[in-house]
Amino acid sequence: MIRSVTSFCPGHISGYFRPVFGPDARNTGSMGAGIVIDEGVRVTAERADMTRVTVDRVDLFDRVIERSCGALPVEDLLSRMGAEAEIRTVCRLPIGAGFGLSAAALTATAVAVNRLYDLAFSLEECIEHAHESEIRHHTGLGDVAASQGGGRDCRKGAGIDAEIERCFDLCDPIFAVTFSSLPSPSILGSKTALDRIVRAFPGRCPKTPEEFFRFSRDFSEKSGLVTPEVRIGLEKCDREGILASMTMLGNGIFAYGEAAREILGELGDTFELHIASSGVRILEES
Repeated sequence: MIRSVTSFCPGHISGYFRPVFGPDARNTGSMGAGIVIDEGVRVTAERADMTRVTVDRVDLFDRVIERSCGALPVEDLLSRMGAEAEIRTVCRLPIGAGFGLSAAALTATAVAVNRLYDLAFSLEECIEHAHESEIRHHTGLGDVAASQGGGRDCRKGAGIDAEIERCFDLCDPIFAVTFSSLPSPSILGSKTALDRIVRAFPGRCPKTPEEFFRFSRDFSEKSGLVTPEVRIGLEKCDREGILASMTMLGNGIFAYGEAAREILGELGDTFELHIASSGVRILEES
């Protein structure tokens, strides 16, 4: 009998998006473009009679630097899957900073619990459960769909069944800096903010990395989401000719190429990221 399963789901940086609200959660989500990143969330699910969730943020040496207990979206996910489990989620990137970690945690949890109890859900059904929890709790719109696979993604419709174009053309590292959390529910639940976002959406997929960053930057400006801290950082990148934009939805910046390391390093703790080659997967079981 399997007693423990560990899974991993990559995170996702969204460059620009357009919310789409359908008749149900499956058809609700977002169109848009982003980058699936190699950092994400590792989830260990163990058999238990009652669901308990621990959320750990760790450093490069896996030492816990921040811990919280309980996560309503994850608890809701397990309830709808008909399972109880001890869940530990582990990430290195800051939570609520635009790295798609809520989606990654939900997706990795669904896959791990499905394997732990042999619930017989398909991978698509696990991903659908994760997406529905994300929508129900306003923690994101398109990150679950994006993190099904790797690459620089462009989602051409809402939900997990929509066509997604993936390109693996980011050979250099991506650097990111975050200034504080920018909770998704405060924006995704605001009609005024959503109206601005819809008007700012470019309406097409980028053909190159340069076009992706240009579309993303235009979107961040027109949507009115740029914060004062982000503004300073973007202007620094502009002066050095570095491709950069604001993480969506997060109070931070992501930039492309080695030259961005020093520029973003002047603003705060900088994370080096790379494009992910694949999506959610099982790591081990015992």
